[in-house]
Amino acid sequence: MKPVKVGICGLGTVGGGTFNVLKRNAEEIARRAGRGIEVAQIATRHPNPKCDTGTTAITADIFDVVNNPEIDIVVELIGGYTLAKELVLKAIENGKHVVTANKALIAVHGNEIFAKACEKGVIVAFEASVAGGIPVIKAIREGLAGNRINWLAGIINGTGNFILTEMREKGRTFEDVLKEAQELGYAEADPTFDVEGIDAAHKLTILASIAFGIPLQFDKAYTEGIARLTTADVNYAEALGYRIKHLGVARRTDAGIELRVHPTLIPADRLIANVNGVMNAVMVNGDAVGSTLYYGAGAGMEPTASAVVADLVDVTRALTTDPNNRVPHLAFQPDSLSDHPILPISACESAYYLRIQAKDHPGVLAQVATILSERGINIESIMQKEAEVQDGLVPVILVTHRVVEQRIDDAIAALEALDDVADKVVRIRVEQLN
Repeated sequence: MKPVKVGICGLGTVGGGTFNVLKRNAEEIARRAGRGIEVAQIATRHPNPKCDTGTTAITADIFDVVNNPEIDIVVELIGGYTLAKELVLKAIENGKHVVTANKALIAVHGNEIFAKACEKGVIVAFEASVAGGIPVIKAIREGLAGNRINWLAGIINGTGNFILTEMREKGRTFEDVLKEAQELGYAEADPTFDVEGIDAAHKLTILASIAFGIPLQFDKAYTEGIARLTTADVNYAEALGYRIKHLGVARRTDAGIELRVHPTLIPADRLIANVNGVMNAVMVNGDAVGSTLYYGAGAGMEPTASAVVADLVDVTRALTTDPNNRVPHLAFQPDSLSDHPILPISACESAYYLRIQAKDHPGVLAQVATILSERGINIESIMQKEAEVQDGLVPVILVTHRVVEQRIDDAIAALEALDDVADKVVRIRVEQLN
């Protein structure tokens, strides 16, 4: 059987890794796919010195690949929203299958792209868009197909996890670790997408759609970054038996779907709380299987290439199948997606860590307890750091039981209005993940 011909658009880190893995493991891949997978053309403006492209045709115009009648599958690895969207839609229009690692493209424009792909009878595969080399999309979409997914929670941005790990283990400041992350290439010169949670929200949007069978709705994801975290909060969390992780959480409730990315306290004995450095991990809880954990490298040349090549193998296997019998893009049949709403953050439920800078006066704790009690908020634990009195202020740290966020918002407003409370109250959500 003649080989499937692939066109790679973008020969950067992931594109170069994809080319090298396809070349190095060509025989093994052909045995799995049932036929060879051959890179017939590459679109790149800059050669990759780590790739020996030999006689492979190379062009500087990505649309040369899309319009090449010999190409069966287009691999989009240029990133971004605008040009990538144009490239993918044109490839679909030309009847070509698409493999992409572009989480932003899928999270923001995936509904339109998948609808067009269904119309044309082609596949858009995107395993590499979430958690690099961890096959979590395939696990949820296929391996857990017999389950009603209750919730998922993930460390899905390696840069943020590296920063929080260094802050906890070495007592370093956020600004100091961010600078090193940029020097090491973990963070971009403009780190906004990583440290403000946008990158994680793209990925969480995709995972939630596959888990719950809802349309992609990135614009409704609540996103909070880690730039305002201090080493003091990291240390207080540790003293209370927790670790702070930048977590993406999606949970099904009767009222709607929680879709949120934010710093989160997790009990230190949970496996996911011990995922450190640039590694990623995703927990998925299903009604039949219980809780499962997927761990591995969330980025990098060959880990991400591993997912891209796996998609190429899957597409190759499905080339001759009836389009109506293929695995749906978002796990559920397109006409069976749910309209279950995404909840605003004020309607989401969590436990909370609060740090209050209070004047060192008698009766302050009683005022705090009264404000919380009046709003139906129960305290799980409380810690007053008398040894850390500074300028007449003492840190009061407490953890609440689970409560709807609107109540916490109201309580924080009342606490900040007290004469005996200085500065803003620090609030970090808490998840037990049990």
